[in-house]
Amino acid sequence: MPLIRRILVANRGEIARRVFRTCRDLGIETVAVHSDADAGMPFVRDADAAVRLPGNTPAETYLRGDLVIAAARKAGADAIHPGYGFLSENAAFARQVAEAGLTWVGPDPSSIEQMGSKIESKKLMEAAGVPVLGNFTADTASAADLPLLVKASAGGGGRGMRVVRTLDALAGEIEKAASEAESAFGDGTVFVEPYVENGRHVEVQVLGTPDGTIVFGERDCSVQRRHQKVIEEAPAPGLPTATRTALHEAARAAAEAIDYRGAGTVEFLYDPARDRFYFLEMNTRLQVEHPVTEAVYGVDLVALQIAVAEGRSPAVAVGEPVGHAVEVRLYAEDPAHDYQPQSGRIARFEVPGVLSSFEGPSSYGVRLDSGVGSGDAIGTFYDAMIAKVIVHAPTREQALRQLAGALAKAELHGLVTNRDLLVNLLRDPVLSAAEMHTTWLDTADLTALAAAPGGEGTTEISAFAAAVALAEAARVSRPVQARIPAGWRNVIAGPQVTTFLRGAAGDDEIAVRWYGGRSFRSADLECVVVTEAGPDRVTIEVDGVARTFQVFVDGDRVDVESSLGHVALRRKPRFVDPSTQVAAGSLLAPMPGSVIAVRAAVGDVVQEGQPILVMEAMKMQHTIAAPYAGTVTELSASAGQQVEAGVVLAVVEPAESEGEDA
Repeated sequence: MPLIRRILVANRGEIARRVFRTCRDLGIETVAVHSDADAGMPFVRDADAAVRLPGNTPAETYLRGDLVIAAARKAGADAIHPGYGFLSENAAFARQVAEAGLTWVGPDPSSIEQMGSKIESKKLMEAAGVPVLGNFTADTASAADLPLLVKASAGGGGRGMRVVRTLDALAGEIEKAASEAESAFGDGTVFVEPYVENGRHVEVQVLGTPDGTIVFGERDCSVQRRHQKVIEEAPAPGLPTATRTALHEAARAAAEAIDYRGAGTVEFLYDPARDRFYFLEMNTRLQVEHPVTEAVYGVDLVALQIAVAEGRSPAVAVGEPVGHAVEVRLYAEDPAHDYQPQSGRIARFEVPGVLSSFEGPSSYGVRLDSGVGSGDAIGTFYDAMIAKVIVHAPTREQALRQLAGALAKAELHGLVTNRDLLVNLLRDPVLSAAEMHTTWLDTADLTALAAAPGGEGTTEISAFAAAVALAEAARVSRPVQARIPAGWRNVIAGPQVTTFLRGAAGDDEIAVRWYGGRSFRSADLECVVVTEAGPDRVTIEVDGVARTFQVFVDGDRVDVESSLGHVALRRKPRFVDPSTQVAAGSLLAPMPGSVIAVRAAVGDVVQEGQPILVMEAMKMQHTIAAPYAGTVTELSASAGQQVEAGVVLAVVEPAESEGEDA
């Protein structure tokens, strides 16, 4: 086969940039395709050429194989790399690419088909001697089989997946999973299998070549939320040597059963209590978490994909993994509020100590793979991942500690993220002892885990620093002749008050009382001395310990960074717009998205927690429930309607308490 000259990446964001980086190293020209919403994103600028796909939603753009192939022809590309997600595991699209005379950087379409159905693939793996779990339906399952797991046959990433613990809920959960799978993957087929409590998710990286299958060890991806991976690492910690070897051989058998070509991942559910594992699925594409394998084995998996697509068997010597690598997925979401996805502009995004992006660092250190940067926006049409942050270190303990430190010191302003959750998880004794499992976060105290790691008093001292910085900024902005110290009085008076709002909903009010003059002091905090004050930098000494607070102001938003952690504030407006006030019992849209179902009508009597509406945003479904028992008095949304964050969807009037006068 001829060498590839120009590759179109049929994807967006971080993975498109990742493929472009390898292409630059290999001297291959690159082409991006982009939706209207993505026109200004970094991956478009990274490419040598770009072709617009009109529209915004995936169905209009990145899932339109005909438009992608037409773009490749228009730009003169001779190959298509699918990345992950979207069309990466679509056998029909892979065939269309080949029929168009283009090179498909991926496995043969027949391999995609064989592994594309999780139902049929399990039968195939069982025949190949790979351990599998049984299958059930709503009719064949019994109480003895509980708990059960409903899974989408065509997808992954936690979409179309439900845990069922009672038989009477099974049919409804199958319906929900099918609906979500249809929306995310265009295929609503689901299946039911036994659910292994406290199991670990361990996967094996394979590369099928004309000369055989190469195994690049395993990864542990057990830390998950909503069945979507949060932290991944390689090698998987705590596995017995015999089990590790058996996993590798099972993955090799799985790949060879379908004569697999290219990079792929065979996923297993590991039961540590019984030291047994079961085949889950094979992802016939590159995985999101591939960087940790690249780090410990010193390989470029995208380069190997391209080599196999060109018909070559790359000469790779696979030895023992070197050191340990850990990756986290940094998301725009609010873990303390059911992981609600966030959208909007990233005001600032800087991670200290980054040695490389989209490639393994030349030595142990931090790698950053990000699809966005400062000033970019997280939209509502696609996944809410901001970046993958990876650390490669000599030991697992050092990798966990270094990654937690890099995240804690990162400057990430403008959106609520899972950063603090990640820092706390990386420092948690459960993870340190490698006792994590796939349901760990389901029962964890997310409010505590998502709290800023600075400890008690962090918000108050950071808000005081912000008030001092704002006062100094106001002083230096005055004409020279009017630059008297902020808060100066020729007689002692009451303290100045600066009021901030905090929290995703902006409902946590913090009133900072301070005195100005030749020096600043707090009216509420004891043993606090301001030793340096400026518009963007304030040094405060508390009980003899000095810390510097960096203050970033962006409109009404004020972000404070210090060794205590990040605190996000908003200046409270002096006057409140009456039109922004909502009635008690109002159910607000927690994020921009579409209403896909309405479960109640005006006049219905509902119970606390009863579903009223179902929204879909960023390919995930979110239920809006009644806050208390009462009556639906207003319903302003309908199925199919697009709504903005904060819009009133419904109003529930509380029921009268027993004994209350009528």
